[in-house]
Amino acid sequence: MTGQRSDARRNYSRILAVAEAEVARHGAAASLEQVARTAGVGSATVRRHFPTRQALLEAVFQERIQALCERADQLSRAEDGRAALLEWLHDLVRYAVSARGLADALTYEPPTDDPAPHSCGTAIEDAATPLLRRALRDEVVRPGVTFHDLITLAVGIALATEHHAEPAIQADRLFTLTVEGLSPSPSPSPSPSPDRSLSP
Repeated sequence: MTGQRSDARRNYSRILAVAEAEVARHGAAASLEQVARTAGVGSATVRRHFPTRQALLEAVFQERIQALCERADQLSRAEDGRAALLEWLHDLVRYAVSARGLADALTYEPPTDDPAPHSCGTAIEDAATPLLRRALRDEVVRPGVTFHDLITLAVGIALATEHHAEPAIQADRLFTLTVEGLSPSPSPSPSPSPDRSLSP
């Protein structure tokens, strides 16, 4: 039995290492069959460890997801609630741009009344929702903004810039446009002072 468990752990580690390389090359479209062939195991073995493509992607991105959760916790102690939320969201965009497949993994999780308890989206939401709640309470973001809105924006930017020559630069530009608004209202011009020389 111990030998079987050791074999299973070795298979898991080998499959995950191969999957990380495949996802880096092909994003979420990485072939599970190719992962199995490269790892030297059968497709059934891959699916026993990772029954769905989503499960495989979440395992590949586990460390990045954990880092985002830890970053949210750090920023929750910042003085400026707006800056904290936007900094975390910018980090999420950068992660999604630099890690092919992460944006796709998050798009698999639309809001539901009964989310998967251990999914990467649920972990991120649990960690970052306090940042959004604080920003809403301080009235520094638009009322009615939801965490799913933030994820949708981040994922959209990452997917839209994935094939650009310099995706990180383009993603930063789009993020700034999103935060500042496409067409911010101009500041009202000060009323001109009356010209006393024309007064009767």
